[in-house]
Amino acid sequence: MNIQPKHTEPLILSGRDVTAVLGPTNTGKTHLAIERMVAHESGIIGLPLRLLAREVYARVCGKVGAHKVALITGEEKIQPPRAKYSVCTVEAMPRETDVAFVAIDEVQLAGDLERGHIFTDRILHLRGRQETLLLGAATMHGILQKLLRGVSVVTRPRLSHLAYAGSKKLTRLPRRTAIVAFSADEVYAIAELIRRQQGGAAVVLGALSPRTRNAQVAMFQAGDVDYLVATDAIGMGLNLDLDHVAFAQNRKFDGYQYRNLTAAELGQIAGRAGRHLRDGTFGVTGQVDPLDEELVKRIEGHEFDPVKVLQWRTAHFDFASLDALKRSIEANAPVEGLTRALPAVDAQALEHLSRDEDIRALATNAKRVALLWEACALPDYRKIAPAQHSDLIASIYTDLAKHGHVDENYMAEQVRRADTTEGDIDTLSHRIAQIRTWTFVSNRPGWLADQAHWREKTREIEDRLSDALHERLTKRFVDRRTSVLMRRLRENTMPEAEISPTGTVLVEGHHVGELQGFRFTADQSAGGEDAKAVRTAAQKALAAEFEARAERFGACANGDLALGSDGTLRWIGAPIGTLVAGEDALKPRLVLLADEQLTGPARDKVAARAERFVNFQIESLLKPLVDLKNAEQIAGIGRGIAFQLVEHFGLINRRDIAEEMKSLDQEGRAALRRLGVRFGAYHVFVPALIKPAPAGLITLLWALKNDGKDKPGFGDVVHALASGRTSVVIDPAFDKSFYKLAGYRNLGRRAVRIDILERLADLIRPATNWKPGLGQRPDGAYDGQSFMVTPPMMSILGATADDMEEILKGLGYRAEPKPPAEVKARLEAQDNAAREAAAAKLAADAAAKAEQPKAAEAAASEAVAEAPAVGSEPDAVAAAEPAAEQPVAEAAADAVAADAQPGAPPEGSEPTAAVEATAEAPAIAEATAEPVAEEQVEAPIEIAEEAPAVAEADDTVPESADATVAENADALTSPSMGEVAARSDAGGGDSVNEAGADTADTSGATADAGAAPTPALRADPPHEGEGGSAEPVPEAEAPKPILLWRQGRFEQRPRHRQGRDNRPRNGQAARADAPADAAGGQPTTGERPAYQGRRDQRDGAAKPRFDRSKFKPKPQAEGEQRRDGKPQGERPREGRPDWKGGRPEGKGGPRGAKPAFQAKPREERPVRFDPDSPFAKLAALRDQLKK
Repeated sequence: MNIQPKHTEPLILSGRDVTAVLGPTNTGKTHLAIERMVAHESGIIGLPLRLLAREVYARVCGKVGAHKVALITGEEKIQPPRAKYSVCTVEAMPRETDVAFVAIDEVQLAGDLERGHIFTDRILHLRGRQETLLLGAATMHGILQKLLRGVSVVTRPRLSHLAYAGSKKLTRLPRRTAIVAFSADEVYAIAELIRRQQGGAAVVLGALSPRTRNAQVAMFQAGDVDYLVATDAIGMGLNLDLDHVAFAQNRKFDGYQYRNLTAAELGQIAGRAGRHLRDGTFGVTGQVDPLDEELVKRIEGHEFDPVKVLQWRTAHFDFASLDALKRSIEANAPVEGLTRALPAVDAQALEHLSRDEDIRALATNAKRVALLWEACALPDYRKIAPAQHSDLIASIYTDLAKHGHVDENYMAEQVRRADTTEGDIDTLSHRIAQIRTWTFVSNRPGWLADQAHWREKTREIEDRLSDALHERLTKRFVDRRTSVLMRRLRENTMPEAEISPTGTVLVEGHHVGELQGFRFTADQSAGGEDAKAVRTAAQKALAAEFEARAERFGACANGDLALGSDGTLRWIGAPIGTLVAGEDALKPRLVLLADEQLTGPARDKVAARAERFVNFQIESLLKPLVDLKNAEQIAGIGRGIAFQLVEHFGLINRRDIAEEMKSLDQEGRAALRRLGVRFGAYHVFVPALIKPAPAGLITLLWALKNDGKDKPGFGDVVHALASGRTSVVIDPAFDKSFYKLAGYRNLGRRAVRIDILERLADLIRPATNWKPGLGQRPDGAYDGQSFMVTPPMMSILGATADDMEEILKGLGYRAEPKPPAEVKARLEAQDNAAREAAAAKLAADAAAKAEQPKAAEAAASEAVAEAPAVGSEPDAVAAAEPAAEQPVAEAAADAVAADAQPGAPPEGSEPTAAVEATAEAPAIAEATAEPVAEEQVEAPIEIAEEAPAVAEADDTVPESADATVAENADALTSPSMGEVAARSDAGGGDSVNEAGADTADTSGATADAGAAPTPALRADPPHEGEGGSAEPVPEAEAPKPILLWRQGRFEQRPRHRQGRDNRPRNGQAARADAPADAAGGQPTTGERPAYQGRRDQRDGAAKPRFDRSKFKPKPQAEGEQRRDGKPQGERPREGRPDWKGGRPEGKGGPRGAKPAFQAKPREERPVRFDPDSPFAKLAALRDQLKK
């Protein structure tokens, strides 16, 4: 029950020796008080803010010296031993003093609901021995005369005029403006906007520490920024160099409710504009309604409602008990003009603590009650709930009551939590509020055992946090670069600008942008006026720099330039230009990436140098295409093929130009071959272009011409080519054109490199050329018409057995399943027959040697020249020497057939015409069969790793790899080939890829001529101890059929001939994936190899043997075709005439008449051989041997 006590003694108030200096802002009141104080021997001045106290302290120190001036605030004490003058906050002023002079500033705050009672107490009770000054607004005139009888009132006029300037947008406010808002969020938002538009603003909030506020104000006063965003804290006596005050809000929360500012409050804040004799203006922003005329008139004339009552609270507290203390605090004002203040923070804390039984148990006497009241004076810097603040006070009071001081361990922990400068503005503000609480504690006498230590410690932490907060505020709300640039522009002076070697542009030491090549990019953080200032400041340096760079670029080496896969030309990493499509795919246009400042001769010089480099890149990387395009020496059909190669970037499916190939003569072939064209079994292409650099440039040129840079897969396939992949899994999201541009062909779900497909043809050719009973069976051969998939075939493709089926079907082959037992039996029969023939031959040779020793010796010498040793050109030519009665044309054909045994010439040499002729067979088969869809793809899987031997685009194998080839071939053929074909797990994919480098190009070289034949295929699984890596087949599982592959043209030849005019042409979508009747327009005559005719010679339509042998291709890998491509494993030394005599029966059948191969027109063909072709070399070597 609260009982309000009545005063028994009247309050005696006197105004003797008191002078009230009243007036609006900018009247020099504070300056007068300082002058009057230093004129006395001692004095004290009370100020409303710690920030203002710091300012006045500095000014007094400047007049009398720091050793004579003390600074006393709730959080800071600077007290020299012989200090005569004290600068305090009003709360820190003593209630009794014996100094000669006392001054209290901003006395109108006595009417404030929160702090008013403290000002009222000092006004009524604190006096100087000689003089007392009360400084404040003119609104205090009446109430002071009423309360302080005899007070002397002096009014001072404003030194400058204050005028209303109306409403203006934030971005159009004049310089030296303070923008006033009443919430932290609004202050920050306005400061962000000012930073973007004007370079930055200082920020002043009541929540900031005094040190931070001082630093922000100092930044504004120094001219680093021209705008100040603040709360109404600037209205409390801060002396600022302001020309204009703009109100962004006119409502605030006063601690109890939201309300509009009064005219006096508006006038107090607006009066900060215009200092000393300089006039000032005030107004509002676009967010606030314009002020009405009456209000404007009152502010301009400083006519405000007078203060009628002051807030009051007794200074005589009753500490007899807690209840007595509470009753004394609630005492009513004794006189008219005073009103009892609302409960302040300390009274609210006391009310909460009085309900705590533990606290009541401690506050048992007057000393303990007084100590509790002293603890309740702890300010709530954190602005938290009263209950939380009371808990903190309770902890402190408990320590004081029990131990006589605050527990230092507890305090150390609290201080440690605040001692970190990490975090954003709000985090740092919270830590500063926390450390200010403990700074206050450390400055209370008697509260700490080691007060000096904690005073220094907390002060150091608060200063460090304040500096960090100032740095964060400056970094967030101030752009020093823009401030400098704007100031230089206002001064009409061009700032100094420099450009670093890396292209960084600095103006007055501030980064403003980057100069990349010939294009300046302003700093992305610059906006509004900032961007304008940046561009203007950079112009001076860029003008001269562009000229200098143009000279350097015109003289730079090719090594300094690079053309990216995206078509961007870069000079030492900086973009200079970009390629766009031109009229010709091989002649794109270059667009310079340069600012408008690069003009005239300098721009022409840059453009000319850039175009020269682009042309050099195209002419060097795509030289075969450029040569084909400019090949005037080629005429007729060859010229047309060259044009198509250029149009299709060096790659054409052979079936698409089958008619042209049939009509192309040897001179045209040789001319194209000299320009780098290769006539393969399936394609006509330029091998030099199937490399990463040319393929990347080709992809770029195609993309420029077809708007393909944004299509999925652009550049990705070239990366696969660069990694050495012989085949990749087709990504359904990629544009299919990119695979062809990189040198791949889509077959099923995989895309296979073109040159690898030609290697596959080299592996297939010996198996299909071989005839049963004529020598050792090559790897993969079956009956001379069909072949089986071998590990080397899968190895070079990096494909599984399932992938091989799709690839072979896409190439025009058809599969025929056979039971493993049947295949095994036939192969064993063939191998046995071959062994018996070899044994009979050896016996005959021995008998002949016994009867004719001398003749045997001569025959042995001749056999050495004719033996098919690997890589032996004289032997090959000797074997090619015809019988005396044999025509020259047939002799040349046999020589070519014999010479085809060693590997193909290394990359860069010219393939022979025989390669082209024999290659026609797979090409025709590819065109006439019913192929699998070429573009058919499945879900993407991991790209198959290329076997080491085929990591490059060329198609050669070193001679030194012969022994390893044989070993690896033996290892690959030792398991059952039936299992290889039937089980993709055992025969394809990873196991094949790991076969080794030397197995990649093998074409059936499983054994040398003298080695015992090893069966290439077995239907049954290997027995124990046979050492094969293949796993045994479960007994319950029936053996899978073995697929025999043959060319699929026979059944559909008439239809293909009729559909010749309907075949897809030149890059159309349908190629190998077209239906049989649509893709059947391939030629079946002309250059078709003779072995194609042999497979169908039962109708009597076979071509003469001479045509077959003449155009039979040379193998592509050294040391392979001699074992697999020849009709037999070892040529008889003395039996060549007999061999030729039996040749019609062995290869041509009974109807293969000899005269058909000796046609007279054919005899003239060797005369037309290209001088650089192997035919000419063979003929010359043959003539030399004859001599």
